[in-house]
Amino acid sequence: MEKPFIQQQEPICALATASGVGAIAVIRVSGIGSVELVNRFFYGKDLTKVKSHTVHFGTLQYKSLLIDEVLATVFRSPKSFTKEDSVEISCHGSDYIVRQILKMLVSEGARMAKPGEFTQRAFLNGQFDLVQAEAVADLITADSDVSHRTALNQLRGGFSKKLYLLREELIHFASLIELELDFGEEDVEFAQRDDLRQLIMHLHQTIHPLIDSFSFGNALKEGIPVAIIGSPNVGKSTLLNALLNEEKAIVTEIAGTTRDVIEDTLVLEGMKFRFIDTAGIRETLDVVESMGIERSRRAMEQADLVLFLYDSEQTLREVEQLAKGLNTEKKYIWVQNKIDLPDQNSTFTSEVSSSENQVKISAHAQIGLDELKSVILAQVHQQAATDTVVTNLRHYEHLLKTSAALDEVLNGLDAGITGDFLAQDIRLALFHLGEITGTIVSDDLLANIFSKFCIGK
Repeated sequence: MEKPFIQQQEPICALATASGVGAIAVIRVSGIGSVELVNRFFYGKDLTKVKSHTVHFGTLQYKSLLIDEVLATVFRSPKSFTKEDSVEISCHGSDYIVRQILKMLVSEGARMAKPGEFTQRAFLNGQFDLVQAEAVADLITADSDVSHRTALNQLRGGFSKKLYLLREELIHFASLIELELDFGEEDVEFAQRDDLRQLIMHLHQTIHPLIDSFSFGNALKEGIPVAIIGSPNVGKSTLLNALLNEEKAIVTEIAGTTRDVIEDTLVLEGMKFRFIDTAGIRETLDVVESMGIERSRRAMEQADLVLFLYDSEQTLREVEQLAKGLNTEKKYIWVQNKIDLPDQNSTFTSEVSSSENQVKISAHAQIGLDELKSVILAQVHQQAATDTVVTNLRHYEHLLKTSAALDEVLNGLDAGITGDFLAQDIRLALFHLGEITGTIVSDDLLANIFSKFCIGK
């Protein structure tokens, strides 16, 4: 449901493009009297008389000082990003020019915008809900095809629509139970308990996949962590360098060269991966190497995908022992390295050799790397195809709380509790759903969310 349009607030201004010297810089002004404010210094057409969504060439002059030749784009309320009167000034990208224009605007009544304040005003004026507002920030920082598509889907309301439908269904039953409370003395039942139970089960079936998607959704946003695990000198650092096509990790013939976790990102077919080179896992008395090995074990546990690298029967047995201690749901790939060397292209006597998730490569000679990338992509492709993926920790937490409240409704139905107690649990579920979309929102929540935005957005 669209929020009611509110009165325009005081004018704010900020640089909307990245700071630093560039060909063009865009300064955004929004709020009551924005057009009139910019028009005081704009020499060209009278901006107060032009139509909305029009661009005009002119100069900016302040106290007889010519600042720059600019383009002024006028947006009339409510057809602007903030739904307020707005002007965007496109000037040359000199830091000096930008400072002069902002100084001019502030001296005549505007104030510098806070981080995310333009988007916050758009939310408060009903331009979009809170999920969509947060998607604006995700879209700006998206650095892969999948993270871009996910943010764009949320910005266009894909996630919000699901939540609104859930909430509307629950509101219907909540209103019936509230009506029962008004007729408490007459012992009437407007909300059929069996129908309510079916609704709660349906809501669970919708919410649980969203909750389960968070782990993968967060990985999509930050980069899917892939840990390269193996014994010393099996070629872990060489593989990382080959995948990244740069000398990221030091490679020597000395066992135990890598003492700490090294990682970097790589985009494969639109998905961002964080490849993590780890210290070779072995028994050692070296204190520093032991610390690196412990970090390797943690990286293996936390990774979404593990590449078990080996180059001999012995190193294969060593990684097989490591694999036995992993979560059964953990995804992993067996990678036989150094197949370019004599006697290394043989098949080792192990169940691994018949596994579909086994790849033979030479990281040094860069043989089999394309096949390895294809197998890596195949491991995550099914999850990435999910229509709606939860990527925001705040959304995830409120979905968990919604699910817990719905469980209490089911427990109450099983116990045959009265409608007033059922109503409390339903209200709690509605509250947490509303907190996600911003239907129910506090000033502290808004301040926390929008403070993480860049200034000018």
